[in-house]
Amino acid sequence: MSTKKLDQLGVSAFCESMGLMARAGIQTDEALALLAQGEYGKEGILGQALSGMRESVEEGKGLAEAMEESGIFDDYCLRMVKAGKKTGRMEEVLLHLSKYYARQKTIAEKVKSAIVYPSTMLIMIIVVLIVMLAMVLPAFTRVYNSLTGSLASSSYSYVSWAYGLCWAALIVMIILAVLLIGGRLMWNGSGREKVRNVLLKIPAAAGILRSMGKFRFTSAFGTFLASGEMQDTAVLDSIPMTDCPPVEETLKKCAIRMEEGHGFAQSAFEESLFEPVYGRMLLAGERSGDMEAVLDRLADHLEEDYVDRVDRLVSVIDPVLSGVMLVTVGVSLLSVMLPLIGMMSAIG
Repeated sequence: MSTKKLDQLGVSAFCESMGLMARAGIQTDEALALLAQGEYGKEGILGQALSGMRESVEEGKGLAEAMEESGIFDDYCLRMVKAGKKTGRMEEVLLHLSKYYARQKTIAEKVKSAIVYPSTMLIMIIVVLIVMLAMVLPAFTRVYNSLTGSLASSSYSYVSWAYGLCWAALIVMIILAVLLIGGRLMWNGSGREKVRNVLLKIPAAAGILRSMGKFRFTSAFGTFLASGEMQDTAVLDSIPMTDCPPVEETLKKCAIRMEEGHGFAQSAFEESLFEPVYGRMLLAGERSGDMEAVLDRLADHLEEDYVDRVDRLVSVIDPVLSGVMLVTVGVSLLSVMLPLIGMMSAIG
């Protein structure tokens, strides 16, 4: 059994390949053999696990058991595959899982890029400010001392302003960088809940977290329904996937309404879980018996909404950080240049 887990893109590719071959009527052992002979079987975690999975299936075990023995799939994937086997909807479950993990990969990459870009900008600003304080401003100070013997009081005040501005900006940038890096480490460690509670108090970040939570719920809910689970059970099983307390609270209220006899779409609409237009989509899907297809489209819309929110936030952070760097460097240089301009005017 492997100690490493297959990444989201790998799980998506595997599930899609197995689902398409199941739809084509290819037996599980044959499908695994074809994957082992193709690109997936050449290297990597999945390539090393395919032969063992095929042997397990040939021994009479099911796909879910073979996947579990490989040790490369997470609990959610294994649970869905087992449910698909139990209800006889393996093909639908595998294809839903493929979309689910592909979307999760997209979201993860978007989050990573949204953090990496501001971090890079902060590092650049810190480096520029350090160069200003360590090399540029001292160089001007030495020039003025060599020309006049010592800085005049007016010249000294200009240079002091430049030093003070650079130091203030540097301290602020370092604090922001520490908060960003520390928050990222806490998010990936044991402090995830603390960071999330702080972010939920910031309107822009709270909107992103809610959008992500709704997207995760919708994707998981659609997969649970594809596995054959009843709506009320699928909702309860999908709530932990949101990782967003406000969305979880709303979903729990929906679950209570469903216990009273209401359908999920009606409960979600009454509790304002989604935007009204999306709520009406669900109502139409539930009444037409095409809930899974509507959930799939809704997940696409929610993914787009999340990406748009992140892009808008980054588009605000970018000019702010760039502006801080330009203003700080520009004002500092102007401050140290003013005494020189005064000297040149006096000489002329």
